[in-house]
Amino acid sequence: MSECLTEEEFLKNYDSSIYEKLSMTADILIVSVSSKDTNNYRKTDKKMMSILLVKRDDYPYKDKWCLPGGFLDVNKETLEECARRVLKRETNLSNIYLEQLYTFDKVDRDPRMRVVSTSYVALIDKEKLNQKVVNASWFDIIKYEEKNNTVSLTLSNGEEIIDFTITKKLREKTTDRYDFVTKENDSIAFDHDQVILAGIERIRNKVNYTDIVFNMMPEYFTLGELQQVYEVILNKKLLDPAFRRIIAKKTEKTSKMKTGEGHRPSYLFRYKK
Repeated sequence: MSECLTEEEFLKNYDSSIYEKLSMTADILIVSVSSKDTNNYRKTDKKMMSILLVKRDDYPYKDKWCLPGGFLDVNKETLEECARRVLKRETNLSNIYLEQLYTFDKVDRDPRMRVVSTSYVALIDKEKLNQKVVNASWFDIIKYEEKNNTVSLTLSNGEEIIDFTITKKLREKTTDRYDFVTKENDSIAFDHDQVILAGIERIRNKVNYTDIVFNMMPEYFTLGELQQVYEVILNKKLLDPAFRRIIAKKTEKTSKMKTGEGHRPSYLFRYKK
């Protein structure tokens, strides 16, 4: 009887084959906010929220776009270590803000086998990138519309446009949790369209009560640039006086100035750590 065995004897004779196997991946929504040239020297460049997508070169979903990701090495790493390995591979950066998002575990989410994905959100300043990833491209979010719990997104990298629509079904009213169902999607592999939406909504929620936005900012910035980043993340215009009050305790003025853009020089600020 097993109760007569020592733990060492039990593990030595343990048959793990009686349990079904599955694979695990870490998929990462890498997000940045950067400037888009307005071709008008009197105006500050327009800020755009961007995400990094990778074009698949093999089946399944050959030639479709997906989030950067990788399979977990079950004998060597944790899920977060797997995610950071993928980040290093894609951006060649370390010490990036990384936050676990959700676990996506629908039975049929991967046609090859049972694959459970733990998704992460990474926030970076694109100006720090010093390598170009093969088969990867930054896509700007050029449209985000929500109506009657249906969200439509349009992404563009300047050459290709991706549209997808997702419906949200309230799961638990007390916690404001939703189930996502893809309504339209022809270009994004697996369920990564749902990961993208979940990540964007997480960032928008956290911007209101945390300082995560500064992970996407350069060391020095104008208050106008910072306000634009808040506005593009929140998808709405903010009143200048109210915004300045909100960020007053989060930033500090420096002696540096920004000049040469067709308007008066502006003081540069930095995050107050």
